[in-house]
Order: sequence, then C-alpha cells, then structure tokens
Amino acid sequence: MIDKLTQIQNMIHEIRGFKVMIDSDLARLYEIETKALNRTVKRNIERFPDFFMFQLSEEEWNNLRYQFGTFKNDVRKYRPYVFTEHGVLMLSSVLNSKKAISVNIEIMVTFIKMRQFVFSQGDTNEQIAELRKLLMLYIEKNDKRVNEIIIALNNLIEQPPKTKKIGFHVDE
Repeated sequence: MIDKLTQIQNMIHEIRGFKVMIDSDLARLYEIETKALNRTVKRNIERFPDFFMFQLSEEEWNNLRYQFGTFKNDVRKYRPYVFTEHGVLMLSSVLNSKKAISVNIEIMVTFIKMRQFVFSQGDTNEQIAELRKLLMLYIEKNDKRVNEIIIALNNLIEQPPKTKKIGFHVDE
C-alpha cells in the first residue's frame, strides 16, 4: 500500500513554474465534493490571489490529462482549479474542519520534505555551471535574452561583493 506522503507527492504537479495540486485531488483528500471545495473558495476569493490559485487553460488541462492516465476519465463542465502551496495553506482557513486541518498538515509536511530534498542536493553550483555551458553554446545562435539568463546564472554562482564598513572603527 502506498503511504500518505507518497500519495500526496503524486498529486503535486508543476504548472506555470508552480508546484500545484488539482481541486479534485484536494477534495478527495478533504473528503468533500470538488464542487463544494470550489464553491467555498469562490465565497472567499479575496483570500486566493493568482499565485495561490488559478484555473488551468484548456491546453494545460489536456496535457495533464494525457500525461497522467488518472485524469483521462475526468469529465467535467469546467477546467479545474489548481492550488499552490500557499493556496493549499489558505484552504485550511476557509474549510474550517478538523479533517481540513489534519490534511493540510500532511500536505505542508510533503511540500517541506520535497523542498528539503531539492536543497540537500549538494552539487547545485555544478548544475548551474553545466547549464551555463549549455546556454553558452545556445547563445551563439540565438538572441540576447539568453545572454541575460547566463548573466543571472553567473551572479548566482559568484560570491556577493564585499561591502565597506560604515561608521567609526578603532584599529587594534
């Protein structure tokens, strides 16, 4: 049997650069209908800016459905809403139930563990350097926007510049 952490990890997708969970998956975890979850969110829409929750485009929804077989039988009138980590956290305040609180804690632990795993990978600077090399090859044939990305990657690798001390200093 798949453990709860793995089950939740499998429900997290990357869309538009965000790690998100789909409304129907969240509703299943909270043991409520998707319609009820979305209705509650819409009643509290001021708590859900675009970087907490957004509706998938038709193309995003189709890609997700075909990428993961679990959604191919999902027929609904409307495209699903997805919730970022912050949106999921906000759900616990609007779905005022013990189940919502306990599920949210499990989801937050999963996001934290995923983040810790990413940060525990020690060769991040080497990966950035490798990306820089690939981009250098690519830039020879492409526009200056790629050059701006390379500059940003270089700045990530370089040590921050030393700053001058301000104020009076006594030399010993």
